Amino acid sequence: MNMTAQTLETSPAGTGRKIGEVILEVKNISLRFGGVKALTDISFDVREHEVRAIIGPNGAGKSSMLNCINGVYAPQEGSISFRGQTFSHMNSRQVAEMGVARTFQNLALFKGMSVLDNIMSGRNLRMKTNLFQQAFRNPWWSAAEREECEHRETVEKIIDFLEIQAYRKTPVGQLPYGLQKRVDLGRALATEPSVLLLDEPMAGMNVEEKQDMSRFVLDVNDEFGTTIVLIEHDMGVVMDISDRVVVLDYGKKIGDGTPDEVRNNEDVISAYLGTSH
Repeated sequence: MNMTAQTLETSPAGTGRKIGEVILEVKNISLRFGGVKALTDISFDVREHEVRAIIGPNGAGKSSMLNCINGVYAPQEGSISFRGQTFSHMNSRQVAEMGVARTFQNLALFKGMSVLDNIMSGRNLRMKTNLFQQAFRNPWWSAAEREECEHRETVEKIIDFLEIQAYRKTPVGQLPYGLQKRVDLGRALATEPSVLLLDEPMAGMNVEEKQDMSRFVLDVNDEFGTTIVLIEHDMGVVMDISDRVVVLDYGKKIGDGTPDEVRNNEDVISAYLGTSH
């Protein structure tokens, strides 16, 4: 991470992380599907090296927001700025090439393929040799073979980091759900992202699995310097690991701030408890 001392500041949430300048900014995003408003005039920013959470009740528009950021949806209004470049819409490959990776709430792993091969598939974006070179290798040490060895070495490091060495040759479909989520994280890490979008990475997990995943998320942020944008329903997890939290309800922003500020926000309390004020 390239940050000067002048741009660093301690996390407002008191996590001790050194937070940099704004690298991702969402401005006045509105998204409609026919007559249904999924997002209305949403604005917030993400600072380098922070863990930024997006929370809200079911149907609040959280996943739609991530889909706008990584180019799956094209918002009708607003813009997204990434490292000084502003876009009204980007396609998913363009976003990935800029260093933004994404995991999904519903796993999209190759269930019949091994853990190693699933994570290796995340290296496709980094491949320099073309399909012809990869398919027709000569007996000698070719560029495609050298490149594959380099990528495999990176993948093995990710497998070690995520502590799934014992399952590297196991078909993903045979793994418990919590481990499949870990493989999904590994595949995203294989793209070497500077920003990682996590859509409910702990959904469906038991307490122990959530603790493990929380640790890995924090380790990714700390050891790799990766900025994290996180959707999560477990408020205990969100408040423990996040630097700042933005709150959506029915497609509108109702809160934004540190975990303590959000926890004491009357609009947020109303949205979650269903009280009137």
